[in-house]
Amino acid sequence: MRQRIDVCNGDADGLCAALQWRMHEAAPANLVTGLKREIELLERVQAGAGDEVNVFDLSLQRNRAALLRLLDAGVTVRYFDHHAAPDVPSHRLLDAHIDCASDVCTSLLVDRCIGAVFRAWALVGAYGDNLSQVADRMARKSGIAEADSARLRRIGEAINYNAYGDEEGDVRVAPAVLYAILARYRDPLDMLADEGIFAEIELLRRADLDRAMASLAYWQDPCACAYVLPDAPWSRRVLGSFANELANAEPRRAHAVLKQGMGTCAVSVRAPLLSASGAHALCSRFGGGGRAGAAGIDALPVADLDRFLAALAATKWGEPQVPARSAQCCPASKPVPTEASPC
Repeated sequence: MRQRIDVCNGDADGLCAALQWRMHEAAPANLVTGLKREIELLERVQAGAGDEVNVFDLSLQRNRAALLRLLDAGVTVRYFDHHAAPDVPSHRLLDAHIDCASDVCTSLLVDRCIGAVFRAWALVGAYGDNLSQVADRMARKSGIAEADSARLRRIGEAINYNAYGDEEGDVRVAPAVLYAILARYRDPLDMLADEGIFAEIELLRRADLDRAMASLAYWQDPCACAYVLPDAPWSRRVLGSFANELANAEPRRAHAVLKQGMGTCAVSVRAPLLSASGAHALCSRFGGGGRAGAAGIDALPVADLDRFLAALAATKWGEPQVPARSAQCCPASKPVPTEASPC
């Protein structure tokens, strides 16, 4: 019997991308997801010839070996992502929709592909991915009232915050359980009115942000600053949200938020919102990755902290990076569709 498997990051962008696709193509499917930093999820997938796997918001670079394994086994793979992907395989069973531009996220790529039929969910994903200006502009074009846009932003930020943690016990609700709640609603605004879980997540998020905001910068210069948080459940949850808050408060400045661990630090980096490139290039020098505007490092050795801060200080934010729609991001045989075009 044919298997359908949806694999996605457990943050707002990943969950909302998978949700849009599954609403568009209503068929039973197994879900594989995890916390924000559980990136290599394709390793968990067991599928064979004739099966279908859809991947959303997971670095192809980090999942390449597992992707090739599935393709070689005869699995059809549809891949939506916006992280840097310097070597996209060319394979007859791979349908890749990859765009590394700083003004897109995976939810918006799915929105393009399916003709914007679940635009509100796409906006939730974009708001959660801190593409607020892009989402605001699209909401206005779609005739969505400003008050409703603010509600969609609340949902996106809550979902995204809920994805951060080292283990499921760190977060309010496991991403797979949260997806099941989201999937009950074709309109996210109906969900906000019906589901009390979002008020609980928002309260926890606000409390964690208040603790983070009370921290002093560990290092700063006119162009960038870095915060180092202790290792605790609250800091593990708030890492990404705090980085986004800092980026929104000072859009001309780059920010790095580090969470201490056992000999290493988890790192979230945000390029200046007004010159949103350089984050992936910086993090990739230290074994991390991501995209031009936002990237991270899973385990930066504490011994490399000074070297990382020196690199942060030396980064020329906003300088041209690899073109977002070049062959290094998107396979030439499968061009990224425009907003109005079909898959």
